[in-house]
Amino acid sequence: MEPGLTRRTALAAAGGVAAGLAVATAGAPAFGAAAADDADAIVIGHGLAGLVATAELIAAGRKVLLLDQEPEASLGGQAYWAFGGLFLVNSAEQHLMGIKDSYDLAWQDWQGAAGFDRGVDDPAGEDYWAYRWAQAYVQFASGEKRAWLAGLGMQWFPLVGWAERGGGLADGHGNSVPRFHVTWGTGPAVLEPFVKKVRDGAAAGQVTFKFRYRVDEIVRTGGAVTGVRGKVLEPSSAARGTPSSRVEVGDFSLKAPVVIVTSGGIGGNQDLVRQNWPARLGPVPKFMVTGVPAHVDGRMLGITGQTGGRVVNPDRMWHYTEGVRNFAPIWPNHGIRILPGPSSMWFDATGKRFKAPDMPGYDTLHTLGTIASTGYDYSWFISTQKIVDKEYALSGSEQNPDLTNKNILQLLSRIWQTPGPIQNFENKGADFVRALNLPDLVAGMNRLVGNDLLRLDEVQRQIEARDREMDHSYSKDAQVMGIRNALSYLGDSLSRTAPAHKILDPSAGPLVAVRLNILTRKTLGGLQTDLSGRVLAAGGQPIPGLYAAGEVAGFGGGGVHGYRSLEGTFLGGCLFSGRQTGRAAAAELA
Repeated sequence: MEPGLTRRTALAAAGGVAAGLAVATAGAPAFGAAAADDADAIVIGHGLAGLVATAELIAAGRKVLLLDQEPEASLGGQAYWAFGGLFLVNSAEQHLMGIKDSYDLAWQDWQGAAGFDRGVDDPAGEDYWAYRWAQAYVQFASGEKRAWLAGLGMQWFPLVGWAERGGGLADGHGNSVPRFHVTWGTGPAVLEPFVKKVRDGAAAGQVTFKFRYRVDEIVRTGGAVTGVRGKVLEPSSAARGTPSSRVEVGDFSLKAPVVIVTSGGIGGNQDLVRQNWPARLGPVPKFMVTGVPAHVDGRMLGITGQTGGRVVNPDRMWHYTEGVRNFAPIWPNHGIRILPGPSSMWFDATGKRFKAPDMPGYDTLHTLGTIASTGYDYSWFISTQKIVDKEYALSGSEQNPDLTNKNILQLLSRIWQTPGPIQNFENKGADFVRALNLPDLVAGMNRLVGNDLLRLDEVQRQIEARDREMDHSYSKDAQVMGIRNALSYLGDSLSRTAPAHKILDPSAGPLVAVRLNILTRKTLGGLQTDLSGRVLAAGGQPIPGLYAAGEVAGFGGGGVHGYRSLEGTFLGGCLFSGRQTGRAAAAELA
């Protein structure tokens, strides 16, 4: 007899759901007719990975309880707020743009970025399964990923983006070619087909939603996972992304032979971010803005660890260096990332220009370490309005209404005007300074931060030196060479790179400076899982009945990215690990 079937039979004999279910059911809405004592699987977390895993269980005919501590308004989790970028290799969009890509090149880039160095060949190593998940994911991105998603109705903006251009060596960090495919409709469009599948499953009686169910314990019986316990939170009318109440109104105890943890990472919990901050990235910044909602709190990492699951690579994380404070915050300390083109000049807090690879869009974590090593928690962009108009974009579905709403006319208007969200931040954002000349700009920058660290003569000297490089077609300046490299790619020249010009050219003004804050975002480590998504114990053996997918599992294996991301791989990691894990769990329940 199959192990999963044995556990299920035992659970049925135990009489179903424990006392307290009546209170729990009254405390939160349940959609669908599936009874709690007739569930094949419990999925913890209704973000993208949880929805994909649930959709796979539905397709295999299984019944699922889908739990989340947040109300229904936040169905889809933080993926809803995403820009919608997906890492695809050798895609139709790349072919259209004249980009030659291949699995071999992508795998070379992935390994150079990841830097796996923690027991890749040792089954007990932290990177053993991470490496194997990475290889499987790059194969997926080079193969069926696009066709699978296109079959679900997804489409992509034809101009492929070139994110994370790297540190300067062919076998080092970075994307050798553009691979960042922006989904038409951004994050909500990535979620849409899976939300529909799960809601259809609820209507058919295969899924029961349990909103406001906060899991506090994963239950093991005789070594196998047999269910979960926790608290029902009071009903909440909190809008998507905003903090919801943590008032408890009841207990619950739910049973199933399979539990899948898809609860996300730690990016909304700055205490955990600081606790796990690695020394290699320099001192912990005194101030950071937060790039994800408060419910991305990391609770389930600790709870699953207490159940016996092995947490690996907790010091690996992905935080951005180009954060600005949101003038209209949705969650506490809400920050937005500027997605920069290659032309802004980047200075530390004292006015010293960064060197390669610390240039806009090249090597996020290297630049993060450089900023932290200065002893200050912020840095500066200095741009022209011409650069801002062509190169600045903001991360997030809500900051890109043209793409999110699939409005072609609004999208085309970027050609002749500053995008509305960028204009709003220029006018209302706390981190922006504008001036008609450099002396006024530098004075305004010093006023903004309340110090006199920036010296006009030193800032001017560096800008003028860079501007002299624009007088001829040659250059020893790495950033200028990068600008010209970008302009040689049609996608960049059409949408993401301003014509090469001098920063101090009055016709390109006014001048714009932006104070850049560290922005918390992704957890790269997490629960170690094998290629079936089974959570492994410290000894390397899978814990019967326990699975994990998405960010809580480091997007697969406890750290599929290694030390660095190539971008477009977070949503993709949730899609792939959710699919892989959901299918494996469904097979166990056969």
